[in-house]
Amino acid sequence: MVKKIAEIRRPEIIQALYRAIQGEGISLPGNDQIAKHGDMSRQLIRHYFTDPEDMAVALCDFLADTYRDCLMKGIIAADDSRRLSVFLDFYFNFLDGLPKPADDAVYDALFALAGSSERVRENLHDQYTLLQMTLAHEIQISYPDLPQNGCRELGYLVVTNMYGHWKMVATLGFSTDYNRVARQALDRLIESYVANYDDPDAI
Repeated sequence: MVKKIAEIRRPEIIQALYRAIQGEGISLPGNDQIAKHGDMSRQLIRHYFTDPEDMAVALCDFLADTYRDCLMKGIIAADDSRRLSVFLDFYFNFLDGLPKPADDAVYDALFALAGSSERVRENLHDQYTLLQMTLAHEIQISYPDLPQNGCRELGYLVVTNMYGHWKMVATLGFSTDYNRVARQALDRLIESYVANYDDPDAI
């Protein structure tokens, strides 16, 4: 089936926006910069995205789709017993042949915009909530005796660890040697929950 032209042009514009942020810094760039990075006209951008906020939300969706595709490739290649390790290794850039996207500048721009855009804020909130719940599910599969509350708590702690770690490394210039430090710390954190978790809802 032949794609509609909008189904081709809109993703091209979002990819140009992505490259423009990578090249121009944390602020969301204007149409001039996007056009330059996409080798397209400003008029084309305005035609498909009359509202800049729509473009920012579409960029959020593009990032989420990119991560989902990467993780699916990693999970398909792994056996079930390693699914949790695949998730964690991917996010700390330890999966051979499947690098974590270098998109921290883009997320920085979107987080800055989230302060004034409810739609972007809700989109990012939903993304990170889904990641938390997905990680909680994978932890539950790997450690079925750990109560669900503990799995949810760990899902949240893993997400905040990953986000904070990459801000330190990618944005502030800390050494990527800390990738291993942060990744190993998560294994110890999970092991401590499995060994000592006190479920507040247990009877």
